[in-house]
Amino acid sequence: MFTDTVLREMEKHSSPGDAEFLGRFFKTGEGQYGAGDVFIGTRVPATRVVAEQFATASLTELEALLESPIHELRLCAVIIMAEQYKKADPAHRQKILELYLRRTDRINNWDIVDSSCRDIVGQYILDHPQQADIARRLARSKDIWERRIAMVSTWQLIRARQFELTYEIAEMLLSDKHDLIHKAVGWMLREAGKRDELPLRQFLAKHARQMPRTALRYAIEHFSPEDRAQFMRRT
Repeated sequence: MFTDTVLREMEKHSSPGDAEFLGRFFKTGEGQYGAGDVFIGTRVPATRVVAEQFATASLTELEALLESPIHELRLCAVIIMAEQYKKADPAHRQKILELYLRRTDRINNWDIVDSSCRDIVGQYILDHPQQADIARRLARSKDIWERRIAMVSTWQLIRARQFELTYEIAEMLLSDKHDLIHKAVGWMLREAGKRDELPLRQFLAKHARQMPRTALRYAIEHFSPEDRAQFMRRT
């Protein structure tokens, strides 16, 4: 069975101590955002090594990995999907995107989102700007991970110096209650501002007073100490 084969390879790089640490780091306790997630203790660099071993896995096999309760196997699946997407023809890219969006229920922690959504959802929107409603729909979701996908996917557009969707999604998420969304919003605003600071300052002039402090703090990390202090006083 494919999942068992991948698991055996992952276990070669795992340790009980890392499993315990990762479980705490990704908040798997009762009532936390990663509640119930299972870790075997394989770190990300090793997970990427294993992903390279199974780079040609079929989408059926990758969906089987996504079904696993083991966090590292789901992460491995999306890393393979993202790498396949970079090299695939348009038809296979479409199938990867469809699988990704259909199984967001299994792309359910911030590292799994952040390792994949830019290169799949973000790249698709960059190539098909008329499909930007994908991000808007995800941003309106009740699911935290779909909202994070919406925000972090715009990273690919930022890299292409296309900032409009980033600011639009950030504005949609300003009233979000979850700290992990605040961090994602601030992170993407910061990345956009590094490339062109004026639009970020215009956004902040309009929204800084109602922004969550975490989002604002992330967004202005590259500003001078004086400017950071001035913006933080607004919240």
